Amino acid sequence: MSSRPSSGQATEELSAALRATTRDGAQALIVLSTPRIMDRYRGLVAASALKNRLPCIVLTAVFAQDGALMAYGPSQHQAYRTAATLVAKILGGARPGDLPIERPTRFELVINLKTAKALGLTIPPSLLARADQVIE
Repeated sequence: MSSRPSSGQATEELSAALRATTRDGAQALIVLSTPRIMDRYRGLVAASALKNRLPCIVLTAVFAQDGALMAYGPSQHQAYRTAATLVAKILGGARPGDLPIERPTRFELVINLKTAKALGLTIPPSLLARADQVIE
């Protein structure tokens, strides 16, 4: 028997945790994404943050596209290209232990103006000018 909560139970626990953050005085939310959140709960987190009037910053653009206020993190496109390059080297005979650790070198800033408007926030033009993507 598994001790993992069901999807519905996990959804309710996450929603309750987000409501509690607001009751406890949180004024913003930073989400350090995990694969589980990315795949299953990012829409719920973004919607709950908006419903609870919490500006939410996340690590990936797709999360901002789902309604988070901002995303700032490593470029997913670059990460996939780097992973493909490493796989090609391994398939070509390189030993994985001999390959260097690759750190991100390109970061992306995505700003969701629809969410900013819904939260009653004004994003400074200087920040908008630096964004890689602005969702209107």
